[in-house]
Amino acid sequence: MKTPFIARPVEAVVRGKLATAAAVVLLGPRQVGKTTLARKIAADWPGGAVYLDMERPADRRRLDDADDYLRRQRGQLVIIDEIHRVPNLFEVLRGVIDDARAAGQRTGHFLLLGSAAIELMRQASETLAGRVAYLDVAPLNALETGAEPHHIALDALWLRGGFPDSLLAPSDAASLDWRRDFVRSYLERDVPMFAPRLPAESVGRLWTMLAHSQGSLLNQSRLAQALGVSAPAVARYLDLLVDLQLVRRLAPWSGNLGKRLVKTPKTYVRDSGLVHALLELETVDALLGHPVAGHSYEGMVIENLIEAAGERRTPYFFRSQDGAEVDLLLERGGQPEVAIEIKRSSAPRLDRGFSVACEDLGVRHRFVVYPGAEQFGLRYGAQAMGLPDMAAWLSD
Repeated sequence: MKTPFIARPVEAVVRGKLATAAAVVLLGPRQVGKTTLARKIAADWPGGAVYLDMERPADRRRLDDADDYLRRQRGQLVIIDEIHRVPNLFEVLRGVIDDARAAGQRTGHFLLLGSAAIELMRQASETLAGRVAYLDVAPLNALETGAEPHHIALDALWLRGGFPDSLLAPSDAASLDWRRDFVRSYLERDVPMFAPRLPAESVGRLWTMLAHSQGSLLNQSRLAQALGVSAPAVARYLDLLVDLQLVRRLAPWSGNLGKRLVKTPKTYVRDSGLVHALLELETVDALLGHPVAGHSYEGMVIENLIEAAGERRTPYFFRSQDGAEVDLLLERGGQPEVAIEIKRSSAPRLDRGFSVACEDLGVRHRFVVYPGAEQFGLRYGAQAMGLPDMAAWLSD
């Protein structure tokens, strides 16, 4: 069955970047919707578009003489999917772009899609500096899925995660099967491709351990001991999962407050549906009965809000040794701007540690995100909001 299409605001952002840059790189994990988005843009692109998938041998053969082929597409938008499979192509792209610029065509040449953020950005920045713009494509979020005509319940987004084929599956069982296959394909295909020297089985075990400890401070020594490997090996496995945009390392805020602060990052499996697949949780009832429920909800909220906050705000968490804590701190222009506490409770209550942290940081915008829809005031100058309203506030 064909997955229904959910309109995504990121489409307008991609079109805008193509109007100002010669090439745009879309970064995101597999199956997140990059190809669907690119094909939709191609369908009505002025001058036409050509789509090449570097996983298809026939398309790769079309680039045997890449310089000649790409020059003959001048005036069209060339979309190259799985660009990381042909790293030598970036040198060719630079020459084609520069010659097109000399002929007066400065924007909208190439849309490049890839899964490994750090490696792809390194390859592109080395050869396409000043010619390329970057854009992350994340799984579907609460604003997108709550809009007409879908109105997908937040609990469904939380349980199944934001990958379209998982979220829109006909049943919870079918969704879980899709996510199991997704995890397996990453371990069998992507880990050997992007990191051939890393043992996929150990990477998979680490991924599952991170799901069990969702939202915890990173303890590489403990993880290394459990896996039977060295701490540097754990660091390499984790770097790969972060690069593939499957895991987030949320940095601690570390400004100078004159008090002892926690300096260890937290880790989150970025998609809540993958957390639950790794832990074999099929239904909301099974999830609510599991110890990971609160931390899983926190991770989903954090991912949604970081995306809504945009590139101009930098995300952190804050924790001091004396117990002052903020789940998500958004900094803008070098100054803490928004403090957000996350509570999976219909009647959220704030600890004094949140107030102390906000006073220490000088944060005026203080919020609590909870599962309800009503907005109301709490002590310490905080406002309670549901996730969609909080995301909309940050987007505005």
